[in-house]
Amino acid sequence: MPTKSRIVYICQQCGARAPKWQGRCPDCGEWNTYVETQESPAARRLGPVLDGVEPRRVREIPVSDLRRLAVPLPEVSRVLGGGIVPGSLVLVGGDPGVGKSTLLMQLSEALAASGQRVLYVSGEESLGQIGLRARRLGHQAEQLYYLCETDLARIADAATRLEAALLVVDSIQSVYDPELPSAPGSVGQLRECTLKLMRLAKTTGIAVLLIGHVTKEGVIAGPKVLEHMVDCVLYLEGERLQAYRLLRGVKNRFGSTHEVGVFEMRGEGLVEISNPSQAFLAERVEGASGSAVAVTLEGTRPMLLEVQALVSRSALAVPRRTSNGIDANRLLLVAAVLAKRLNVALYDQDIYLNVVGGLRVEEPAADLATALAILSSYQDVPLDPQLVAIGEVGLSGEIRGVAQLERRLREAAQLGFTRALVPRTAGSAPPHDLGIEVLTARTLQEAALVLGARPDSSARRRAAHAAET
Repeated sequence: MPTKSRIVYICQQCGARAPKWQGRCPDCGEWNTYVETQESPAARRLGPVLDGVEPRRVREIPVSDLRRLAVPLPEVSRVLGGGIVPGSLVLVGGDPGVGKSTLLMQLSEALAASGQRVLYVSGEESLGQIGLRARRLGHQAEQLYYLCETDLARIADAATRLEAALLVVDSIQSVYDPELPSAPGSVGQLRECTLKLMRLAKTTGIAVLLIGHVTKEGVIAGPKVLEHMVDCVLYLEGERLQAYRLLRGVKNRFGSTHEVGVFEMRGEGLVEISNPSQAFLAERVEGASGSAVAVTLEGTRPMLLEVQALVSRSALAVPRRTSNGIDANRLLLVAAVLAKRLNVALYDQDIYLNVVGGLRVEEPAADLATALAILSSYQDVPLDPQLVAIGEVGLSGEIRGVAQLERRLREAAQLGFTRALVPRTAGSAPPHDLGIEVLTARTLQEAALVLGARPDSSARRRAAHAAET
């Protein structure tokens, strides 16, 4: 006797299931995310991933056929860990219009030009629209095939018959499994389609790249379980009005998740930036107050970034604290330390902080540059344009050490900087013979003295101005 289908309600954010509709999901806390779904138990039966495979010891597992596909784009290869692993499932996410489709089309063209057979499947554009975009990007590789299809079975059949080395699906939200009654993009369809694509990758060795849309909260649209099912999750970051894009790894079973690739959006597509530090500092105005240069570490790559601060008298009862590129809580911490340890009167000042280029700094090594930028803008005294600041600021005003200091200093010296302010850590001497003068400080007070800053100069200037008026 056939089993009847049943109606369940599934949260579109976290994939939670409920027998009836609920206004708020008890698992993720989101409102109005439950959608009615007709579910057939027969359609959810999953066979083994690999039929006829017996358990093996490590020494019995052949790995010669799992050599990575060489990616001709060095920035993409860096983030993937050295290339694409055959049979892997990669999810690429990003805001609408950030350049996900453009990046994967360029990746497909580069692999096809190197002799690999690639199938690019689009469920959102027609062949004519894809052809226009491909011609604009100058794509002419003979081994690159395009297909407009949303039926998962036909996509898998085309990739298998073509014996493709790489399958690109743009996007996973547009693909559907005809065995499921739910609409494309629903939780059931996303989970089932991803599982079947994973089995296709593992059984045939075809590497699969999926494009996933991102919601306004910055997460992959649909259930978060997609990130747990795939082998690698990449995010393409950047503002649409900014020229630079960052490809960042969030999850990678075959490599590091700390690497980042830098691109610039141009008319011919995304162009790789081999020296991001030089590009980010190209338009820096020397002699301007409120500007400091920090050296952060993205994976194994040191990057020099300009941190800008603007401190101005507030007309509000509660002064504004706004940051772009640095966590707002980190800005509040640094401002509080400056007010407490250096007696900088910021209680009536608005503070605006910006990292040039639309980048996001996550590591605390930029704390010292942030503090110096705020102090420089508050005093209206520019810092030395040939100075870089590296260090983490603690609540007691101490400057703490950071990892791989020598590599950061070497990168700064290569870009022409002559001075560096670094932490004076106990038991370790600062690196020398790097072509850059190293200044050390244990606290923010010492850093201000080393740079010749006077935290109370602005107060005296305001008092003198009040006496004149």
